[in-house]
Amino acid sequence: MNTKNLVLMALLVGVGATLYVVTPGMVNGMKPDFMLTMMFIGILLFPTIKETFLLSLATGVLSGLFTTFPAGLVPNMIDKAVTGFVFLAAFMILKKLASNFAVSAVLVGLGTILSGIVFLAVALFVFNANVGATFAVLFVGVVLPAVAFNVIAFAIIYPIVAKLVKRSKFQTAISI
Repeated sequence: MNTKNLVLMALLVGVGATLYVVTPGMVNGMKPDFMLTMMFIGILLFPTIKETFLLSLATGVLSGLFTTFPAGLVPNMIDKAVTGFVFLAAFMILKKLASNFAVSAVLVGLGTILSGIVFLAVALFVFNANVGATFAVLFVGVVLPAVAFNVIAFAIIYPIVAKLVKRSKFQTAISI
């Protein structure tokens, strides 16, 4: 792990945190998690266990600190760790296909669904967060719109990042 890669990952997490903070809540304080999109971009750029661990940890802690969902810190940390490593595994299995932008976008959508399911399950069933809404209502009202938001954000941001990375001297999965 070199310093330039750490700086790029920190920039991605920082942009994600900024987007996350300025995005208004939707249903019962939940909002689309743009940090998740940045985590996915970071994993696509640096598909290793160390980088995935670091990205998952950073996005989980920051998402948890900035969340408006009751008792959301630990569920965010668990959600990002599970989602990050499942996303990495899916990317590694589909490595040849995942170089296609459309396949990557589908992976981001599926990763967002997984993230929402893990977060809601941990928050509602393990921590018994009382938010006045059921799992199904939160899934339909927040997770499904978040999938659309994250895929659109990915479609806008990833080509820009990919172009910048190719022009620079970063050693990433897409520059090789």
